[in-house]
Amino acid sequence: MRNFIFLFTLVFSLVSAAAAAEPTPSRVALDPAQPYQADRREPVEYDVDFSIVVTPPYHTHKLKVWVPIPPTNNGQKVGTSDWSTFPLEVAPTIHVEPKYGNKFAYFEFDDPHGAQIIRHRFHAQVWQLDWKINPQQIRSIDTWPDAFTRYRSGETQAVVVDPRFNQLVTQILPTPGNPLENMGTVMDYVIRDFQYDHVNASLQASSLHALAHHHGHCSDYHGFCASLGRALGYPTRVTYGISLFPKNSPSHCKLETYLPPYGWVSFDVSETQKLLAAIKQDETLSVEGRDQLLAAAKSRLMSGFRENTWLMQTQGTDYELAPKGIGRVPVVRTAYVEADGVALPEPDPANREKREFAWMTAHKYRADRSITNAFKDRETLNAYIK
Repeated sequence: MRNFIFLFTLVFSLVSAAAAAEPTPSRVALDPAQPYQADRREPVEYDVDFSIVVTPPYHTHKLKVWVPIPPTNNGQKVGTSDWSTFPLEVAPTIHVEPKYGNKFAYFEFDDPHGAQIIRHRFHAQVWQLDWKINPQQIRSIDTWPDAFTRYRSGETQAVVVDPRFNQLVTQILPTPGNPLENMGTVMDYVIRDFQYDHVNASLQASSLHALAHHHGHCSDYHGFCASLGRALGYPTRVTYGISLFPKNSPSHCKLETYLPPYGWVSFDVSETQKLLAAIKQDETLSVEGRDQLLAAAKSRLMSGFRENTWLMQTQGTDYELAPKGIGRVPVVRTAYVEADGVALPEPDPANREKREFAWMTAHKYRADRSITNAFKDRETLNAYIK
């Protein structure tokens, strides 16, 4: 424990010192719609072929499917979508939900017999994003504009903020300081105490599940961090997307915290935890080499980083769909499905105990060059080695 705390302190100091040489980001007005203020590099072009196979219950009369449409923003550029369905031919209608601005392709299948396939083909360009945060430049905000209320308020389904989270924050952070350091302490707590688990997971960014079990996957990790961030008074959100390489379950999420003047900054706590564990368990590394890689992985996390193999699809949690479904959704990962007014259960093919799924994704990505998983390829940490 002492070594880990020492390592965290060392990394935070290194990040502060290294970032001091970076220019100050442009000081723009506080705005949750502010574009990402990160360096863009190493763009990759992808041809994406993504299908959702839905098996409605027998004698379903009305099958409804919402599929998120990835947006174009400072981290990604998405081309025209090509939609098709089989065996029933259904054209989608396009809708935007008002709370966060997520866009959906909406399908209604009347009296479907057997499985229905929805196929989405499009082209995307994705950049690696590096924020290179200088902690000394982060501004503390006493009064946030009303536009941030939805990112700072407690929710009922995902990012909950209640006395339990407020009490935990005071235990973890008896004396809060710099906003980045505070969020770093929260993330460090999760990395130490949480266990990555596909069986005991909510799939819904449930901070309550994470609080009760300290188990789950990216969704639970980042929903929990978002709750503690809001308990500290910071705007936070969970962003969902897809990993653009072969993977049983392509969905993956990130934590984002609004840190002026940098705006929204992306953090991946769960993948960093797995990377740190792999480095610690590698017996081929020298003590010096292992410590160097551990410090680099923590430095990258604290600097703000998003890889060029991840495509964002939705942002925010606990909102009404457009058009409305039977109620608010905690999150939308790769799709949301209702059959005769009943939500079909979310799939997680990485859960070894599951054998039946109401719906499933099939996906293929063609990149214009060789790509690597930044949370498995340790050479990607070289830029963060001091």
